Amino acid sequence: MESPTAVPTHDARFASAPRSALEAPKAPGLLFGIGLGGFVDGIVFHQVLQWHHLLSDQGDFPMTTLHGLQGNTVADGLFHAATWLFVVAGMIVTINAWQRGRLAPPWRRHVGMLLVGWGAFNLVEGIVDHQILGIHPLRDDLGGPLSWDIGFLLFGALLVAVGMALARSGRLVLEQRPVVAVDR
Repeated sequence: MESPTAVPTHDARFASAPRSALEAPKAPGLLFGIGLGGFVDGIVFHQVLQWHHLLSDQGDFPMTTLHGLQGNTVADGLFHAATWLFVVAGMIVTINAWQRGRLAPPWRRHVGMLLVGWGAFNLVEGIVDHQILGIHPLRDDLGGPLSWDIGFLLFGALLVAVGMALARSGRLVLEQRPVVAVDR
């Protein structure tokens, strides 16, 4: 078996290859970002800082009673399980891409997509849970001042913007990177 040789992506041997085989997938970084963003929210805000729990603004689950804390702990656990499933989905998509011979993305592109996923998580969670459903504000311990929720949304938008710029710059690296061909 010969050792792999690097060939430019414009090499004639790859002219007939489908474009998807030469592109690095975006989905793994996005899914990992959604899951890890959920973990940051759940671990930092729910557990470490105890600013809120998933159902802390619901009348039946106040954080100040044992019954309320028990209900919130179960809801927080289900929330963590859902975010864990996003990480598992990211892992499955990554392995599937490897098995199909897809290229690994440059670090900038992968981290960029991870930031986009985290920011998207913050935006959806901040708009849906904090504003539309009103199940908890970011800082329930302060009576839920809107400024904290707005800051959370702005941070999410910043993550998406920085992530998109980083992913775009990683795309340029990917287009200039040689493809490794293995003779079998």
